[in-house]
Amino acid sequence: MSGLDPLAGERVIETPEAMEDLGRRIGGMLRAGDMVVLTGPLGAGKTTLTRGIGEGLGVRGPVQSPTFVIARTHPSLVGGAPLVHVDAYRLGSAAELDDLDVDLDGSVVVVEWGRGMVDGLREQWWEVELDRQWHGRGIDTACGTDERAAEELDADTPRTVTITRRP
Repeated sequence: MSGLDPLAGERVIETPEAMEDLGRRIGGMLRAGDMVVLTGPLGAGKTTLTRGIGEGLGVRGPVQSPTFVIARTHPSLVGGAPLVHVDAYRLGSAAELDDLDVDLDGSVVVVEWGRGMVDGLREQWWEVELDRQWHGRGIDTACGTDERAAEELDADTPRTVTITRRP
């Protein structure tokens, strides 16, 4: 497993560009066999972070949300590990994620909406939790429907990013 330990802990990310910069740092530290699980509400920056990870790994892009295809593989342009970007939102269980037959040992795997879905796939992985503020108040979209306009979801608001080694 990679050495993301220097990045472990909580930080505030002020802009989408800073989120991509953090992703590039993370991507530069990841190796084949590493798994990163991204958790956070809609608009928190999961795909933006993954775009930066892809740049840090030197993979072919563009890195976009794999919501409708569930998983995308981005081959390396620099002889490194490919990036497998998974959106587990529509998957019902860890077994369905396992059925995707992702090369866990030969790839860097980033799983959006993957909390509770990767247990048993790897002994260890990195959890990156992203949270955002709405006009100074936190929001938990897991408890109900968020009816804010899409423009507000894309607004530049600070994000809190917490990186933790699991389990």
